[in-house]
Amino acid sequence: MRVLGVDPGLTRCGVGVVEGVAGRPLTMIGVGVVRTPVDAELGQRLVAVEQGIEQWLDEHRPEFVAVERVFSQHNVRTVMGTAQASAVAMLCAARRGIPVALHTPSEVKAAVTGSGRADKAQVGAMVTRLLRLDAPPRPADAADALALAICHIWRAPAQNRLQQAVALHTATAQTRAQTTARKGRTA
Repeated sequence: MRVLGVDPGLTRCGVGVVEGVAGRPLTMIGVGVVRTPVDAELGQRLVAVEQGIEQWLDEHRPEFVAVERVFSQHNVRTVMGTAQASAVAMLCAARRGIPVALHTPSEVKAAVTGSGRADKAQVGAMVTRLLRLDAPPRPADAADALALAICHIWRAPAQNRLQQAVALHTATAQTRAQTTARKGRTA
């Protein structure tokens, strides 16, 4: 499984591609940051984020895109920019038919470090260790993008089984309801 992790942001949007399957050693395929000038107009910045993500999608051809779920922060301006960059990443993937998964920061931290309250340094250290890198990716946005990809690779099999179980339960319930309705009409 090849996953593009996206740590959304308007100034720095972390991107990282990891390949592998749960329970096996993972491989970093690429890592970087899509940057936009702080003084540029918002529309131009969003186009720059889109172009950067499109380049990563073209170059690395991921099967999935994992994006950090935007959570409420005290700084409304920051959360708005993060949400806008997040939407651009999801749009780029959806346009290509690539499935998108959203993971919360605490979910990613827990998956990678074992603690949902881990700090950036701990996440960077574990990403370095898990991907057998010589040094933590810099800036932290890049390490966070790799952590998102790792989280998705490890969590996707369980999420898929859960979705299949829910779908089976829903289909069974619908079949029972239809059978009951038919019996009611013939009685």
